[in-house]
Amino acid sequence: MFVRKLLQKSSGDGGQKPAPAPPPRGCLITEDLDPRIVAHYGIPSTASILAFDSIQSLLAVGTLDGRIKVIGGDNIEAILASSKQLPFKNLEFIENQGFLVSISNENDIQVWDLDLRQTASSLHWESNITAFSILSGTCYMYVGDEFGMVSVVKYNADERKLVQLPYYVPTDALAEAAGLSSPIEYPVVGLLSQPCSRGTRLLIAFSNGLLFIWDASEDRVVLVRGNKDLPVEGKTVDVSLEASHDELSDLELDGKEISSLCWASADGSVLAVGYVDGDILFWDFSDGKNGKVSKNAVKLQLSSAEKRLPVIVMHWCLDVSRKNCGGKLFIYGGDTIGSDEVLTMLALDWSSGMGGLKCVGRVDLTLSGSFADMVLSPIASSRQSGMFLFLLTNPGQLQAYHDTSLASMMSQKEKNVPVSPLPYPMVVPTMDPRITVAMFAALNVNDKPSLALSEIVLAAKSRTPRTPSGESVQWPLTGGVPGHIDDYKLERLYMAGYQDGSVRIWDATYPCLSLIYDLEPKANSTEITGVDASVTAVSFCSKTSCLAVGNECGMVRLFKLVDHKSGGTLQVVTNIDKQAHPLHQEDGPQWLAAYSFLSSPVSTMRFVQSTRRLVVGFKCGRVAMLDVGAPSVMFVTDSLSDTGSPIKSLCVKSPSAPTGSTSDPTDWNSTSSEAPDDFILCAMTNDGQTTLFDGNTGKVLASWLRPLKNPTAFCMHIIEDCYEKTEMPSEEPAENPSEKDKHENKSHMISASESHSPCSEQTAVTETKSDDQRFANSLFVMCSEDAMRLYSIKSLSQESFESIMEVNFSKPCCWMGILKKDERESAILLLYRTGHIEIRSFPDLEVVGESSLLSLLRWNFKPNMEKTVCSDDFGHLVLVNGCEVAILSFLAHANRFRIPESLPLLHDKVLAAAAAATFSHFPVHKKNHDGTPKFLSGIIKGFRTSSEQKVDHQIQDFSHLGNIFSNPPYLKPSDDTAGDDEEIVELNIDDIEIDEPLSILPLTEKDKKEKKDKRTDKEKLFDGASSDAQPKTRTVDEIKAKYRKAGETSAIASQAKDKLLERGEKLERISQRTAELQDGAENFASMAHELAKQMEKRKWWNI
Repeated sequence: MFVRKLLQKSSGDGGQKPAPAPPPRGCLITEDLDPRIVAHYGIPSTASILAFDSIQSLLAVGTLDGRIKVIGGDNIEAILASSKQLPFKNLEFIENQGFLVSISNENDIQVWDLDLRQTASSLHWESNITAFSILSGTCYMYVGDEFGMVSVVKYNADERKLVQLPYYVPTDALAEAAGLSSPIEYPVVGLLSQPCSRGTRLLIAFSNGLLFIWDASEDRVVLVRGNKDLPVEGKTVDVSLEASHDELSDLELDGKEISSLCWASADGSVLAVGYVDGDILFWDFSDGKNGKVSKNAVKLQLSSAEKRLPVIVMHWCLDVSRKNCGGKLFIYGGDTIGSDEVLTMLALDWSSGMGGLKCVGRVDLTLSGSFADMVLSPIASSRQSGMFLFLLTNPGQLQAYHDTSLASMMSQKEKNVPVSPLPYPMVVPTMDPRITVAMFAALNVNDKPSLALSEIVLAAKSRTPRTPSGESVQWPLTGGVPGHIDDYKLERLYMAGYQDGSVRIWDATYPCLSLIYDLEPKANSTEITGVDASVTAVSFCSKTSCLAVGNECGMVRLFKLVDHKSGGTLQVVTNIDKQAHPLHQEDGPQWLAAYSFLSSPVSTMRFVQSTRRLVVGFKCGRVAMLDVGAPSVMFVTDSLSDTGSPIKSLCVKSPSAPTGSTSDPTDWNSTSSEAPDDFILCAMTNDGQTTLFDGNTGKVLASWLRPLKNPTAFCMHIIEDCYEKTEMPSEEPAENPSEKDKHENKSHMISASESHSPCSEQTAVTETKSDDQRFANSLFVMCSEDAMRLYSIKSLSQESFESIMEVNFSKPCCWMGILKKDERESAILLLYRTGHIEIRSFPDLEVVGESSLLSLLRWNFKPNMEKTVCSDDFGHLVLVNGCEVAILSFLAHANRFRIPESLPLLHDKVLAAAAAATFSHFPVHKKNHDGTPKFLSGIIKGFRTSSEQKVDHQIQDFSHLGNIFSNPPYLKPSDDTAGDDEEIVELNIDDIEIDEPLSILPLTEKDKKEKKDKRTDKEKLFDGASSDAQPKTRTVDEIKAKYRKAGETSAIASQAKDKLLERGEKLERISQRTAELQDGAENFASMAHELAKQMEKRKWWNI
């Protein structure tokens, strides 16, 4: 996800410009800026919660500041940021669907789309969410709150919307099943779908210790556990292997508050529950399916101490060899208060039944930091296979334990046998070893060295496609699909120096960095003193592929990345002599030379483009010019500062090389060994002393000291040919300088004895060439902690040391970079110690954009952070903060990283389709000895098959859940499918049998809608007569036609009389039944009225 912030234009005073005048060509404006995150690597220090997708093999890490880090394989990482900087209390994948669900502390349920790297839908929950669970294999979610309510939410992927469904679990039904007189109003602390129940049975745990199995298909409670009034028998098991088992006649359940729980069997027959008092109870839920009442429970105690820690987290690992009657339980908590922070693993067995549960092994893993979270899942991949435990500790440390290593540790009879976890393989290591300096270099893709380096990188990728090196080989995550662009060319390099003297180089062409070289400080068997000292400076020449590395001992190492020959010699140049050491090297960068002539640490370095020169600044305040072709030292100056202030910045104004004349500076037999045209070298110390040199001779051209209240100058830059066709800034300074600001030029003499160049005779005369065209239209920018000043190099060469513009900072500044627009230097990028970022445009240094590390990255500025900040000229900034590395882009129209085409895919759709097809062909599959399905061995990514409520991946049909959850409980649609066009049976009063048992059936839809049928029945009952109709006079013929039957007239008359008497008796009985029904209806109405009065006093969410 890209974090975008619209930059507001500052209202600073600035220079007055005509409103309608367009900005100069190349001038940066506010509309050109769009700060965003290009790439992010490392685990945030605020990491607090984990989630794992076992099919896609992706790990998500939630933080306390509203960010989510998604980690896959092959350096695939992504950062998602919520709009609110709030912690997450729940984080879970919708498995194999490409969605991640998070719940913030303000009860916002958010669904993240991993393809788009942004939120797809959000739903704010009115009450406090205390429990959450996603039904595995579906988009249905259970939500429990602080008032005891359990609701159902569904994410509709087609509409990209979260919807709360009508279904809920009635609390009065739970209370009735538990024998309570009032509805349950305790917080829900756990929701687990019971395995092998097709999603219809849900375990609900309340904070007061009550446990329910609720069947949504039948809308009833199947089983209740945890009530102190229910008969429970069990025993206590001390997990010390030598301890005895104490039988209990009654478990004390009153006041036991649940803190964690997990299923401890594949079929949901055993539940492990952790409590706040440190106890762990194993409940037998096997009767949840066969209807038997179990009275067995087993209590585990990790410690016999009276005061113990709450059981915070539990995870269960099934042991297939024990046939669902044992496994490993991972526990954090439950130990003695004040004891060392450990993660406990118990091996349990109850093959003889729950009553015979015993602990057969225990291992305590000492944590490297305070515990944050853990997840457990089996993985079957091309790299690793088996059960893995991912452990997160503070600050931001992620480790993985393989089940086999833990098992071997448990088998050892000696205690405290150490086990080595798999550390998270950081793409850019920052802490071990500690990073000290960094450089971000943009390459010219058409240069010969860049093309050669591109071929090397492509060849390496083709030889080992998607195969990591080092620690990454064993790291089990393999999720994601790397981005691929056909016309690949190496465009950028990221280089970092470390405290152990090593240097690493990455391909930074695309957001997914890949390591190219790891330069160790030692060269085979050659021993050089000081070579492994901490790296303090690096410099790279893109035209020659030469890398210079300086360290704390004053040594400068020179490497050539391409076009080197196997073998060769290493030239070691000291202040006494030059020695050659043979190298036995066949591949990789070649170490060409090592310069060691000063014992002062190297503070900064810079290559002189198109020449064979490297200028080096030292902490002692001296500057040296090195010839990297000879190799030799051309000259070394005295300390530029009277106080010995270190060199902070170097700039070179070099001539443009003629076309085709650029030679390889490391070619000793090069014919172009003549000195290049004159070029200017500028050096600045920390106390503001600035000196201009002749780059060939070391002759001082000008030197001046800008007195500062505090020695805080840190950077300077020469702007070549700045706005040659536009109006230059006013020559008047922003403020009238005082007399103290005007100083004479201080020249520094360099004696021949202190110079290492054989022809470097220096003079003490400071020469200026006011007519030299080298200084035309070039500006000099000097930045210190409290101000930034702009000078004209031409005026400086003429001994005029007044700045043409000065900007005072309201905040302490620590770093400065340059931004280019249309291939011209157009703005300055400033980083302040407060974490604010400011962009000022040339030529008036007007503020055109502002941002901050907090708004972009959720970072706070830390001491010495500026030492590892680096940038290129195209608006890309690389920062390091603890274990995190981030690449920012500031220019709106620049897309040199080719996003989104180059971004790796977090969700592998091909894998998702393959997994779905595989499961459909293996409805019930066998498992390996480590718990993973056998058929998964042929699939590259891993599948989770046993972890908490997601115990196995048996294919299940969840289509019936739509009908269940689309209606409130007890109001499911009827299964009566009788048609409305059934034949209507005509009723006759003679067919009514009053004495039959009266059965009241629920009204059907036909009875509710067709009132006409009721009127028809009434009319038929009374032979078509209405209640207010008058008797109809009939003729003799009509009566004969109606009642004439065979036989005599007297017999007919007698039969008619009997019918009439029977009719009267039936009518009387009907009247009596009607009265009884009327009395019953009145009683029912009275009862409903009383119930309505009681319900009015209750809150709506308890109804």
